Amino acid sequence: MTPFEIGLWSFPVLLLLIFLRMPIGLAMFLTGFVGLYLVHGSFAIALAKLKSESYSTFSSYSLAIVPMFLLMGHFATLGGMSQALFKAAESWLGHRRGGVAMAVIGACAGFGAICGSSLATAATMGRVALPELRRNGYAGGFSTATLAAGGTLGILIPPSIVLVIYAILTEQNIAKLFLAAIVPGVLAALGYMIAVSLYVRIHPEAAGLREPVPLRERVRALIDVWPVVLIFALVIFGIAGDWNWALEGTQALFTPNEGAAVGALGTAIIAWANGGLKLKGLIESFTATAGSTAMIFFIVLGAAFYNGFLARTQVPQELANIVIEQGFAPLTVLILILAFYMVMGCLMDSLSMILLTIPIFFPIISRLDFGLAPEETAIWFGILVLIVVELGLITPPVGLILFIINAMDRKTPLIETYKAVSWFIASDIIRVAILVAFPAITLFLIR
Repeated sequence: MTPFEIGLWSFPVLLLLIFLRMPIGLAMFLTGFVGLYLVHGSFAIALAKLKSESYSTFSSYSLAIVPMFLLMGHFATLGGMSQALFKAAESWLGHRRGGVAMAVIGACAGFGAICGSSLATAATMGRVALPELRRNGYAGGFSTATLAAGGTLGILIPPSIVLVIYAILTEQNIAKLFLAAIVPGVLAALGYMIAVSLYVRIHPEAAGLREPVPLRERVRALIDVWPVVLIFALVIFGIAGDWNWALEGTQALFTPNEGAAVGALGTAIIAWANGGLKLKGLIESFTATAGSTAMIFFIVLGAAFYNGFLARTQVPQELANIVIEQGFAPLTVLILILAFYMVMGCLMDSLSMILLTIPIFFPIISRLDFGLAPEETAIWFGILVLIVVELGLITPPVGLILFIINAMDRKTPLIETYKAVSWFIASDIIRVAILVAFPAITLFLIR
């Protein structure tokens, strides 16, 4: 077989290993290692690649941002920020029809601004909000579907670990990607709230009503979320803001890595001041962060090794040439890629999908003319991919977040969650269509 044919055959082999429940990082590593042996006929080259790839991957200073954002999320949970966000949103929205569910969406959006992980956002807000939803007469399937949909906001609203990895893979500016994700993230939250409003009008029995909270208590609850606003503003606008007026010759207040470290430190100080960060919690946060970082880094190494093998076989370049030669319309190619991500997102987590497919699809997209500058095309495509991959996490029959939330509410049949979550899926599809048709919405802040 030619190197190109070996590269093509590696895809079904890799998917087979994943479906056999092999860890995806190990599956990508083994496929790449054996593939290099088949291409070159020597284990020496594969072993040499292992040495060089390990060093080049983990010597990247940009990867230091990952454990910092993970640690920030742990500190935010210990500091009671998730409870404060939900209480504030519930006090302002809870008395409306479907208001507590809307409060869940708002709280998830706020927690996503200091967490960066969809699964962590869904699990954390599930513990906080699920009892309150049931106490106020919300149907089980509607409650779990709302929490699952809100959880996806954790990875879209910056800071986002997956966007950091995408930026490294495509050599894009992390700060600009964070800025570009803000408007689609806000649209997602608004779209979910509209979906809640429509659902409770058609199914009024699915949501109870509660008494309005006095204005003084609402204001007090709103003031209690100042730590979240402070950390988000400090990190995002410190990284992406224009500070030339204050710092001569410097546009950003600090680099993304420094911003992540400042965010983690600031969140730790707030958690300690609130009495939530004790020695035991600090050690548990460090341990959990180390475990999550090790898992992510191993997947990154496996993907780097596999993608290095694909580069040797010229598969990404040849596939890009084939697509260009067929004369397909750029939007047709984009829609097909997004549809692929939506389907595969049901089966794989978002980080693994990004690491596995971006080195293949990005060369294709970058050679198509969407009427945008190359950097704008890369940023726009990255946000769209992130949205549809997350959509896969709440799409039946797999939907990883659906299973996480339902595990917290064993009394609710999964089929009930499937029925209710279709409303949020419809909202996501409409939002993707709008962002595809009007790239300027995504690119508004960076322009």
